[in-house]
Amino acid sequence: MSANLSSSPKTHTTAAARKLPSSKKKKKRSSALATLFFYTVFVLLLFGMLFSLWFFLTPSGTNLRFLMADTLITTQHRHWAAYLIGNDELEKRVNRYWKQFDLYTEVKENKDLVQVNSTPAVAQVVQKPTVEIEPIEGTNFKGKLLIVNDPKKLRIAVPGKAGKGEKVSSMVKRLGAVAGVNAGGFVDPEWKGNGFQPTGLVMSGGKIFYNDGSMNTPNHIVAIDKDGRLIAGKYKPSELLQMGVQEAVTFAPRFIVNGVGQIKNAADGWGIAPRTCIAQKEDGTILFAIIDGRQPGHSIGATLYDIQKIFLEHGAITAANLDGGSSTVLVHNNEIINKPSSEYGERYLPTAWLVFEHPEQADIRNIWEGLDPSKIDPSKW
Repeated sequence: MSANLSSSPKTHTTAAARKLPSSKKKKKRSSALATLFFYTVFVLLLFGMLFSLWFFLTPSGTNLRFLMADTLITTQHRHWAAYLIGNDELEKRVNRYWKQFDLYTEVKENKDLVQVNSTPAVAQVVQKPTVEIEPIEGTNFKGKLLIVNDPKKLRIAVPGKAGKGEKVSSMVKRLGAVAGVNAGGFVDPEWKGNGFQPTGLVMSGGKIFYNDGSMNTPNHIVAIDKDGRLIAGKYKPSELLQMGVQEAVTFAPRFIVNGVGQIKNAADGWGIAPRTCIAQKEDGTILFAIIDGRQPGHSIGATLYDIQKIFLEHGAITAANLDGGSSTVLVHNNEIINKPSSEYGERYLPTAWLVFEHPEQADIRNIWEGLDPSKIDPSKW
């Protein structure tokens, strides 16, 4: 008599016995995962609590917090800094920086320290190429040092058409320049501006191209005079004309005066960001520091204190900050040779420092002539 094995009690008992260990394993596995999850959450909460205590209550944490806030202040997300230091402290921080920049300008400049027209300097200019480029780097940044051996080869260039800024690479190509670097600041609503309206003052070829104040309104100026000297500080347009200034834009601060750095430590270096800065050596040589930033794995950015150290190591007598951030760009031989941080590519700008073999031949025209600064729409494309 044959038996149905599938329905035998022995078979059912064996199957149940086989299932039981598997069920227990699943329960143990679920229990282990739950324990691991709660342990991980506990550790993260503990770490977060300890980090918050350090971040907000210790001197070292506070220094990092303010450094992060300063970095945000220089970006289009300035309001985010309020989450780190509060709205009141944010406003105080910004105001303190501008007061500090004004204090830097009160240091009297000894113009005799720079001897552009001395015989040794002229001999060096003849022997050296128009520009030289060297790599520079620090703990958190990489960039380029553009060396212009004759300061009189520099001109401030502006866009070729009214109503919109122009990329530095386009200015270099259109005007036949050897190299180009972004220059002054501009009105940039929500960091989406068209790059056409500068802030403050623009001079090119000894003429005032743009001035949003009166002839007696002082501005933070970065300029080169008729003798090739770098002029930086706070000046009235009327004073600049009397001084024989040829090329000028508005930006701040001047941070090296008479060979002495004005920024005392990294905490006063105005955060970590892409940078463009200008300096001059005793023999008249102009140095541009172009620092990439906001690119983890390549270059995070530099503080002004970092740039100050680089310039002093290269013998700078005078140095000043220029517009940076997503505007920072270096063009040489019609190629961009740094890595701009802008996610939208090279920005449209109102001004650029261009280097020419024959600057007197550069066809730079005043596109703001006859325009009322108060009626320019900086956001209209």
